[in-house]
Amino acid sequence: MSTRLATTAFPGGEQSAGPFYRSIIAVDLEGSTKRTNLVKGELRRIMYDLLWRSLEAVAVTGHHLAELVDRGDGVLVLIRAHDDVPKTVLLDRFVPMLTTLAGDYNAQIALPALRIGLRAVVHAGEVHADSRGFYGEAIDVAIRLLDSRPVKKTLAQTDAPLVLVISDEIHSGIVCQGYVGADVYRPLVRVNVGNRQHRGWVHVPDPGAARIVGGQEAGYRPVSVLGSRRKPAARRRRSDRAASAR
Repeated sequence: MSTRLATTAFPGGEQSAGPFYRSIIAVDLEGSTKRTNLVKGELRRIMYDLLWRSLEAVAVTGHHLAELVDRGDGVLVLIRAHDDVPKTVLLDRFVPMLTTLAGDYNAQIALPALRIGLRAVVHAGEVHADSRGFYGEAIDVAIRLLDSRPVKKTLAQTDAPLVLVISDEIHSGIVCQGYVGADVYRPLVRVNVGNRQHRGWVHVPDPGAARIVGGQEAGYRPVSVLGSRRKPAARRRRSDRAASAR
């Protein structure tokens, strides 16, 4: 008798779709549990704006993206495996852009409570999707790396607005092959998922590393200036959900 899960009858006749290979990014706000609800709401708004602006700046939009997954004080981003979104784009362009915009935002904010600190992770692997969202061991690994104590400690000890952790898979497949600079990543993290130990490599990006994108100088602008450039959130979620498992 087969023990494959694919042969199991799910309640209501629902089966998960997948597995699909995705690049995985997750971003989290520093110290969100220490903020008031009003401050959390403002920082969430800023976090989403910085994230969308950074994705748009490196042309990772539309059919490249699955539906963004809200995590309260963070966001999960799954990127479809298209040849025009190699992982080098995420490490060499997206992360520096997000760091630069976050640094620019902080430089304009006088109130310390509204300054933003971000943890980010880049991983890749197989994921599943059902009507409730996305799941899979690869996502578990990414979130465990993101939430690890060494990553939180690194962010707390730096003036930089963002700390990046990458999985061992990204390090061995991209960094060690010389596609991006290897000397800036430190093997600070070890987490256990699924009876396996996973190593994470930590990097503190330079906030001024992504000043020029598409021939123009990058810089933070208020959300209200950008609002008309994007679909309303509800409409975007509906259209993304329809394509998320393709």
